[in-house]
Amino acid sequence: MTETETLDSSPHPPQLSEETPTGNEDQDMLDAHKSTNDSDSDSQSGSDSESDSEDDAHQNAQIQALETELLNNPSNYDLHVQYIKALRKQGDIEKLRQAREAMSAIFPLSSEMWQEWTKDETSLCSGDALPTIEKLFERGVSDYLSVALWCDYLSFVQEHDQSVRTLSAAGISKARNLFERALVAAGLHVAEGSKIWELYREFEQAIFLTIDETDADSREKQVQRIRNLFHRQLSVPLADLSSTLLTHKAWEAEQGANIDVDSSNLDGLSPHVASSYQKALDMMNARTHHENQISHKVAPESERLQHFMAYLKFEQSLGDPARIQILYERAITEFPISSELWLDYTHYMDKTLKTSSLVRDIYKRATRNCPWVGEMWVRFLLSLERGRASEDELSAVFEKSLQCTFSSFEEYLDVFLTRVDGLRRRLSSLASGAESSNVDYIIIRETFQRASDYLSPHLKNTESFLRMYGYWARLESTLGKDLVAARGVWESLLKISGSVLEVWQGYIAMETGMGNINEARSLLKRCYSKRFPGTGSQDICNSWIRFEREYGALDDFDLAVKKVTPRLEELQLFKLQEAKSVGVSADDRDNSSRKNMREKRKPISNLSEEQTPAKRHKDKAKNVKITSEGSKGQAKDTVKVNNTKSDVAASKPASGSKNENKDVSSGKPQQYNDQCTAFVSNLNLKANYDDIRRFFSDIGGVVAIRILNDKFTGKSRGLAYVDFSDDEHLASAVAKNKQTLLGKRVSIAKSDPKGRKKGSAAHGVSLRQGDGADQTTENSKSGTKVSVEGSEGKGLQPNPSHQRASNIQLKGKNTFAMPRAVRSLGWVDKDKPKSKETDAVEDENPKSNDEFRKMFIKS
Repeated sequence: MTETETLDSSPHPPQLSEETPTGNEDQDMLDAHKSTNDSDSDSQSGSDSESDSEDDAHQNAQIQALETELLNNPSNYDLHVQYIKALRKQGDIEKLRQAREAMSAIFPLSSEMWQEWTKDETSLCSGDALPTIEKLFERGVSDYLSVALWCDYLSFVQEHDQSVRTLSAAGISKARNLFERALVAAGLHVAEGSKIWELYREFEQAIFLTIDETDADSREKQVQRIRNLFHRQLSVPLADLSSTLLTHKAWEAEQGANIDVDSSNLDGLSPHVASSYQKALDMMNARTHHENQISHKVAPESERLQHFMAYLKFEQSLGDPARIQILYERAITEFPISSELWLDYTHYMDKTLKTSSLVRDIYKRATRNCPWVGEMWVRFLLSLERGRASEDELSAVFEKSLQCTFSSFEEYLDVFLTRVDGLRRRLSSLASGAESSNVDYIIIRETFQRASDYLSPHLKNTESFLRMYGYWARLESTLGKDLVAARGVWESLLKISGSVLEVWQGYIAMETGMGNINEARSLLKRCYSKRFPGTGSQDICNSWIRFEREYGALDDFDLAVKKVTPRLEELQLFKLQEAKSVGVSADDRDNSSRKNMREKRKPISNLSEEQTPAKRHKDKAKNVKITSEGSKGQAKDTVKVNNTKSDVAASKPASGSKNENKDVSSGKPQQYNDQCTAFVSNLNLKANYDDIRRFFSDIGGVVAIRILNDKFTGKSRGLAYVDFSDDEHLASAVAKNKQTLLGKRVSIAKSDPKGRKKGSAAHGVSLRQGDGADQTTENSKSGTKVSVEGSEGKGLQPNPSHQRASNIQLKGKNTFAMPRAVRSLGWVDKDKPKSKETDAVEDENPKSNDEFRKMFIKS
């Protein structure tokens, strides 16, 4: 900006010249007119001064406000643009320079902003400032492709560089190098590339004019140089190719060639030039449609971007890398923050020029334009590694990527792992002697630790996070040669995600793979009793059995079976309880809730004492008997369900309640609708009624406590039912889920077993777990025991058609009625061979009970 541009440009009133002739008779009128003009001028000057003062105050206030906003939000692109415009309008060149430098450090500047900057600095240019302005131009042309900025750069050098202006040998060489760079950068620009070609020819023609006419050799060389420029330009598909042909023919005519300058035909041109021109013209015609589409500025940006992508596909089908790159540069100049475009550009350059420094520069620009794309930084790191960049450069790019804001934490994890991958490859090469490096394993460990500290609050329990820890532990044991550190990695992950089955499995797999059988067994012992989501708890128990089968001795296998079996039974019971809870209808829950709000439940202390003899006799008749005949009528299995007898043995507590039944000798509640009952599992086996009462003492409302005991040993099974007076106390009890009682974290859920519906006789025996009494029958022949959770509902009748209900839990084996179609391994019937089709039919159609019975009778 020039100094005159900052001066006040308001119009001034016209002044009479001192040489204006006037008559004496008009002197008084002129004096009066002059006085009036002077008065008006003073008034206008005062008004302008006040207006200027107000404008300055407004600009200063605006600038201060923008400065404050930039301090709070330095990454706001629009604020930087507004601040620069305000400073440029004010004319404060020093603050303007600082503002531009600050913005350029964060964002790439548009070509228009670079043109303004270079023009402002050129207007204040002195001889010493020439290198500074040239650096500005270099920075500008490296941000985006701009033919206009290149032309300004070339014109500036020709005008202000003394060596170029005087056409010295050094100046001519410098200018030609700069022109060639401009042609590489923008000479293939279909719409505007001819401007650079014309500037180049004009420069060479200016040199030709300075050559002495007596120096024929020099003049001929210069003519040939200009002719070659024409030929090069005519072989490139540019927008004004036909006008360039006419210019070339006119120039050749000046050099004495016999050629028709007014015709666009190719007569008089060499066959080589004519062929190149015709080829370029055909290429231009093929691109005219695409050029018209991308030059349509009125179209929506999304539509124009799609036109660019279509144009790029067309160029890629032709396979000219230079032309494809120029088109990519034109596209990103129009759409600088299109991450899709940048990713496509970098992918193409990686595929075409993997290790070129040009690819590295493109990645630098891509990450400046779209720093929020994690994939861009990942590709950048890989590109640097391919180009064998130094560790300092790789570290700098990695640290810079972590300062960006990505859309997901998975992108941060990808960056961390890419950095670790590169370090691992370098360490492996160093170990094999392939190359020397200053990379140490401690850098890998620190990178993993940083990733864990940053991402564990957001990605814990995710598959990708667990995979990172497995990778870390493996590198600790292989590259770091530190098994203790590898175990430490797994132990730290257990603290973060110890409830995830895959963590334990990964830890166990590492120890097993390294041959540390005892350590793997120790881990299985630590985790087999833990509760994992889904079928994880069963899976880890089965894994222990399988582990001992493959690696352990017989004693180890027996110990695993002994530990795992009760755990699997407990899991099965808990699964059944959850299935029951899901099956309760919403209507029953609502009706029972309303009933409980009106009155508290009063469990009957002893069923046998409350009922009349006739009633007891009637109930005995309702015992369920399920009989199945064995082979030849000799084997019978009987399942008896007795609703009045309990085998639970428990000691009386020190303090009791009238509504709480704690001793079997005193009987058990007659019925419970389970609308205010909590099911408590994972109890310490030593926990008694007093312990449970004290556990719920802070919420109160406990009506009854029933601890489930084992049928045969009489010991606690770690399960209990706790009845509460109303729903409010029950909700408070469920809120205590996962709190610790006697060193174990108990699980508390609302008891809501399946099958408690009106008319339950039509649905078979209800499996309401009463006060823990297991209903058991013994197989009269094989001693098989069948455990059925008793029903405490009154008058429940078993349905014979539902003898195989899934609610009945079977223990042990029952093989008396094994289908005869099941053969032992390797068995062959030699007496009666059958076709494959017959065997398949028999296998696919299992025999019914009647068919088995008839088969037994025949035998």
